[in-house]
Amino acid sequence: MTRTPAPEAPGRLGEAIPAADLLAYLAALETWLDERRTELDRLDAAAQSAATPDAYTSDLVLALTLWQAIRSRADEIRPVWDSGRADAVAREKISQLVWGRLDSGSGAALVSLVEAVKLCDALVVQLRTRLSFDPHTADQVARLRGVRAELVRCEDLAGSDADARGRVETLRGRLDHLVAQAARGADVSGPLAELETEVARAERDLIVASAQRRELRRDRARTQEQRAALEAREPALRELVARCRREIAHPPRLAVPDVSRLGPVPDSRFELDAYAARLATVARAVETVEDAYTKPLRERAELRYSLDRLAERAEANGRSASPTVRAGLVEAREAVEATPCDVTLARFLVEQYQFLTRDLPTPEGASS
Repeated sequence: MTRTPAPEAPGRLGEAIPAADLLAYLAALETWLDERRTELDRLDAAAQSAATPDAYTSDLVLALTLWQAIRSRADEIRPVWDSGRADAVAREKISQLVWGRLDSGSGAALVSLVEAVKLCDALVVQLRTRLSFDPHTADQVARLRGVRAELVRCEDLAGSDADARGRVETLRGRLDHLVAQAARGADVSGPLAELETEVARAERDLIVASAQRRELRRDRARTQEQRAALEAREPALRELVARCRREIAHPPRLAVPDVSRLGPVPDSRFELDAYAARLATVARAVETVEDAYTKPLRERAELRYSLDRLAERAEANGRSASPTVRAGLVEAREAVEATPCDVTLARFLVEQYQFLTRDLPTPEGASS
């Protein structure tokens, strides 16, 4: 019977995945979940019947934990998908559920749904190999071939990581030694079982490490974009500060944050997290400075507008004929147009002019 392969996830994190691609993916994922659960149940039964059932417990538990985490994430996606009625915003949320990290423990929280599916498949293959080639019934040549195939996958996962490649080379050296011993007729069942376990653990660790490296690259790129965006805001913010200090009396006394003082974006996870926290603090400081220097300029513009409207009202209701009202307008206009402008004084004089231009009460009982 042909096993259903892991479904290829469409789109990428943060984009609205096309509805047709999502429909095909979610259908394939449901099929995969059903078949893997059946397969895991069979492997569990086979492990219980093996000579050393405890040797398979940790991998079975991890595989089942991953399967459950994938099942839970698929259940989260279902109401958002809403039987195909998901709009662009909902489909973007689904992309976050597909490509974002899972919420489960035991290593599942370190990987996305896509990576968890691949990791679960890898564990199932390992368990099938180990249970099919039990030391009491196994063909050693087939078992050694299976270990060699796992090591090739480990090399691909290790990439340019020197430590990981060194670990794989050590395991390959042990495999070569066992092959030589088996060729001489030695019984290598015990060492081979240990090697199979360690190679399976190495592949699992490398899958997780690969996911962590991808997440680190993604976070670093996002941090660089945020830093570049803040740096791009600096010239306009400095111009705003200079204008406020030139046009407003008693301006705020806040310094413009210098993003360059943070230094370059680091490469390691610990340093990147600390850098991102400092960058977030700088971003909040930029917002604070921008709000502080924009507020008096905005208020001055609003006072100018209000004064014009009040002058129109005074013309309409006849209050502009009063010398007191005219003097109030001149005084308020001079305060608003002054450079630098005392916003507090200007606000007081505009409010005073507003009071002067109010409609006069009509005599009680006067005919209209």
